[in-house]
Amino acid sequence: MAINPDLAGRVYPSAEVYAVAREKIREFARAVKAGHPAHYDVDAAHALGHADLVAPPTFAIIVAQRADAQLIADPESGIDFSRVVHAEQRFTHHRPIVAGDRLTAELHVDKVRAMGGGAMVTTRAEISAEDGSPVATTTSSILVRGEGQ
Repeated sequence: MAINPDLAGRVYPSAEVYAVAREKIREFARAVKAGHPAHYDVDAAHALGHADLVAPPTFAIIVAQRADAQLIADPESGIDFSRVVHAEQRFTHHRPIVAGDRLTAELHVDKVRAMGGGAMVTTRAEISAEDGSPVATTTSSILVRGEGQ
C-alpha cells in the first residue's frame, strides 16, 4: 500500500497523559549518558530553581513517539513500520520537563512528499502540560521506503 498523500494536514489529538516520574528521568539520563546532577539529584535541581528533577532535552521523544504511534497505527496512513527509516528529529523547548509533569502530545502531519516508490513524512508533536501550557515541540521526518527499496 502506498503512503496516503492526504495525510498532510491531519491532526491526531492527544491520546493519553504521560506522567513524568523521577526514576524515568534517571533511567533516560543514564541511557543517553547525560551526567548533569539535576537529572539525578532533587537538591541539585532545586539549586537551579526547578521544582524537581530535570529531564534531559531529548526526553521529549518519549511523549512524541506515543503520539507518532497513532499515525503508524492508522490503517488509512499506508505506513508499513517495517519499511520506516528515521531521517531527522528536532526539539524546541518552551520550558524544561520536570518530574511531576503530566504531559500530552497532539500530532500534526505537516508534510508528505513522494520519493520514488516511497515517501518522506514530516510530523510535529505539540507537547503540553495538563493545563494546556506548551512544554515542547518535536519535529520528526521519517522515510517510508517503497516496495523493492
